[in-house]
Amino acid sequence: MNSIKQIPPFPAFQSRNYRLFFMGQGLSLIGTWITMVAMIWLVYHLTQSSVLLGVVGFASQVPNLILVPFGGVLSDRWNHQRILLVTQTLSMLQSFALAILTLTDAIQIWQIIALSLFQGIVNAIDAPTRQAFVPEIVERKESLINAIALNSSIFNGARLIGPAIGGLLLAKVGAGYCFLLDGISYIAVLLALTAMRLKPKTLSSAQTPFTLAAIVQHLKEGFVYAFGFAPIRSLLIMVGLVSFLGVNFVVIIPVFSHEILHGDANTLGILMAASGVGSLIAAVQLSLRREVRGLGQLVAIAPIISGVGMIAFAGSRSVWLSAVLLAIMGFGSLLQTASSNTIIQTLVHDEMRGRVMSIYIMSFLGMISFGNLFQGTLVSFIGAPTTVAINGIICVVVAIFYARQLPKLRRMVWASHPELAPPDLEP
Repeated sequence: MNSIKQIPPFPAFQSRNYRLFFMGQGLSLIGTWITMVAMIWLVYHLTQSSVLLGVVGFASQVPNLILVPFGGVLSDRWNHQRILLVTQTLSMLQSFALAILTLTDAIQIWQIIALSLFQGIVNAIDAPTRQAFVPEIVERKESLINAIALNSSIFNGARLIGPAIGGLLLAKVGAGYCFLLDGISYIAVLLALTAMRLKPKTLSSAQTPFTLAAIVQHLKEGFVYAFGFAPIRSLLIMVGLVSFLGVNFVVIIPVFSHEILHGDANTLGILMAASGVGSLIAAVQLSLRREVRGLGQLVAIAPIISGVGMIAFAGSRSVWLSAVLLAIMGFGSLLQTASSNTIIQTLVHDEMRGRVMSIYIMSFLGMISFGNLFQGTLVSFIGAPTTVAINGIICVVVAIFYARQLPKLRRMVWASHPELAPPDLEP
């Protein structure tokens, strides 16, 4: 009992490098969410088109489906810290470009799409590198679960704070200053990366020549490794299906805010922040966990929570009821994706981490890109409420199917990772 009491509530913060990462990312992600609110409001203000909202979302996310596996290969070969310094600098320049175009009244929809695509390409390299970077900056392996959950906490804390600030700034000074503030926020993460003290790390895949054949071989190894093990494969498929159907807030919320709830920029900020509240609660809950056991059950339950919330949200005509339901949807969404992330990070070998996590990102963010395009088109034909209700029903069905497979998947995990089996499990 004494040893349990000595465990700090957030052991990942014991690592200096992780503390720097956490603080830098926190400020930068707030700016990112401010930009997201400003972007979708600006697109809808310029075009009044749910289809073009979907196109912008597609442009920003489709590189995660096409290019992110190559980003995983680069992550497994190159220095993570240096990659992130480059990608974060490029992201900062993209935000400043949006700010200049908007503040000078030169912004057009094609420019927004082009800059969204550019940011998506940068993210395709940045995202798997950040995922693989976390175990490198956490000094103790047993703190990894806590670090992954804290990453979700900071993302969703920013998701709560950013939209609220974004809605206020939109109403007071306009989208241009939102983009400008986002660009400035990247300075925090660049300073944090520069201040880190990391031990030199030899990447085994970096020993092979960097040729097209080698890249293809590394990609093949990553896919075979990820999809050859049923527990990881099922999680990736589950994340992909639910991401396609269940988390397309970029398309849905502006339409509900403007057409269904008859709100303004502040209403949009409230709804976006509400989703972040639910996600933050789920992230904090996960950050207090001490082990990976039991997360598979959460993965099965979470889409049911999201799906039921979506069905109810489709029928809501009250801003505050809609906000509560979005919080429920956000809770379920984060519970599923963060739990899946934690399980995969626990099961994967270090030398394959960048490639496998790139496939996870492809399943998560990449499928959101096609979901954005599909949902935007579907909304224009059958309306936002019907689209959301259909998606909620499918999420529930998918979750029930996964839950039926869970006992078999658990036995596979215990056979390959005996340390994860319950202590009282009979041999």
